[in-house]
Amino acid sequence: MIHSLSGGQLKINKNYDFAKVEILEGESASLVFWFISPFKELKEGQIVVVLFGRENKEVKGKVLRIDRNVNEQSSPFPIKRMKKIVNILD
Repeated sequence: MIHSLSGGQLKINKNYDFAKVEILEGESASLVFWFISPFKELKEGQIVVVLFGRENKEVKGKVLRIDRNVNEQSSPFPIKRMKKIVNILD
């Protein structure tokens, strides 16, 4: 039986923009991670500030790749564990 026909609701999946970012500072410099991007104007090659590590420390990173309008079911990493880009520096 289809769940929505039995009184339940189907989950509506959201779409996100994802950015692959190389960390530029600290012990994790040169490592690459995926972040959620709330900025539609973000471009590859830009320097950004991201929240990083358990302490959510702000560090600089360089955007290597952007995947736009991706369904959360197809995200490159689990949405619940991803952090966001905080700011664009240039």
